[in-house]
Order: sequence, then structure tokens, then C-alpha cells
Amino acid sequence: MTRLIIESGRSHREYWRDLWRYRELFYVLAWRDLSVRYKQTAIGVVWALLQPFITMILFTFIFGRLAKMPSGGIPYPLLVLAGTLPWQFISMSLSGASQSLVSNSNLISKVYFPRMIIPASAVVTSLADLLIQLLLVAATMAWYHVWPTWRIVVLPGFVFIAFLAALGPGLLITALNVTYRDFRYIIPFIVQCGFFISPVGYLSSAVSEKWRLLYSLNPAVGVIDGFRWALLGGENQIYFPGFILSLVMSAILLWLGIWYFRKMERTFADVI
Repeated sequence: MTRLIIESGRSHREYWRDLWRYRELFYVLAWRDLSVRYKQTAIGVVWALLQPFITMILFTFIFGRLAKMPSGGIPYPLLVLAGTLPWQFISMSLSGASQSLVSNSNLISKVYFPRMIIPASAVVTSLADLLIQLLLVAATMAWYHVWPTWRIVVLPGFVFIAFLAALGPGLLITALNVTYRDFRYIIPFIVQCGFFISPVGYLSSAVSEKWRLLYSLNPAVGVIDGFRWALLGGENQIYFPGFILSLVMSAILLWLGIWYFRKMERTFADVI
């Protein structure tokens, strides 16, 4: 009689192999989260379009009409929409990932699989919303007769950068939330602060040159600037020193998130 012992990978290489072996579980969890999100709702996936649409209207009135912020030669609603989508993806990823392990505690305490699959599937669920919301961008661009240029071909690259920018902090916050349950009260505050220090309703070029490099320490700045550059063209230009700094910060946070998550992963089943 053959006895099979299931244990976590002892090395990083074995762990990444386990992630690939359990890829079907990743698909199942992502699909489950996506279907549950809109289950028993009155308008279904329209909710994914309603929030950025309302944000676009409010910010256009506040920043475009009242504050008269510069728009770089493009319609202000499009400016806001192109900034809202990546920020909403990042914020929803952080919120979803932070509670993912706690909400799947029964699964974690009963069977082994790479725990990183759970927060990663939460980020992918938010990515599906982002892809749906791009339809709203396309419709708004057609309304204003703004047509994409060759830059649109690099948009998938910026989507991937947004995914990594959300995954790193998401893993870090998830691990912290398992160990310190009161951390869930801090997460909404972090998301709210991030919203105000990200160029959602205005161009990042509105920030003084003196502070712009420091401002770019926020990974969301590079992501939002990249989305606008790829989608809208016009006078929109990427501030490359700040963009590179945002990429470096995203890479550092991704490494830190993976390192801390792996460090705490063995204790999840005991403390969750």
C-alpha cells in the first residue's frame, strides 16, 4: 500500500512548482469570487461600470468645472475615467485580498495548498472588473471622438504592471490581517489615503516639479500615468524618472509582500 504525504515545499523552487500544480484551484477560486460578487444583485455586472461612471461625473464637476484643472488637451471626463479604472482596480484588490485568507479559514485549516493562491485569486477577480470597465472607456472615447493611437498596443503591459502593483501590497496586508485582526480597520484608511495621493482626478504634472519625484514613490502614480498615456494620447506624456521610480517601488513591495507572506504562511492554519 502506497502512502502519499502532502507537505509544503521546503524550498522556493518547490513552492513555485506547487503553485503551478494547484493552478486549477486558482481558477476555481477566482471564478467563485467573481460569480459570488454579482450573485443575487439587481443589475449584475453593471455595478462594475456604475462606480467609475459616477466618479467620472463627480470629478469632472469638481476638478474640471470648479477647480478648472488642466486636462492635457483631452476631455476631462476621459482624463478622470482613465485614472479611476487603475486606481479602483488597485483599491479593490487590496480590500479583497486582505480578507481572503480569513474568509477561507475552513479551507486553510483542513488541506495543504500554496496559500498565495487565495489572495492572488482575489486580485484576478478585480482584474476581471477592470477588463469590463475598459468597455466604458471605449464608449466614452467614441462619444468624444477620441480615437486610440499606436500606444494602445502597450496597454496590456500597463495592466500587468497594475496587477503586480496590487499583488505585492495585497500579499503583505493579507498576512498582516491574519496575524493582527484589528488590521482590517486600518485597511480602509490606507485605501482612502491612497486615493487622495494618487492622480485620479487630475494630471500628475499638476504636482510641483520640486515634489514630483517624491510623489512618484506611490506605485499607483506610474500605473495611472501609464494608463492615460496608452489610452488617450494627446499631450499626455509620461514623466519617466517618476515612472521608473514607481516601477522600482512596485518591485520592492512585491518582493516584500512575497517574502513576508512566505515567512508567515506556515502559521496561518494555527492562528486563523
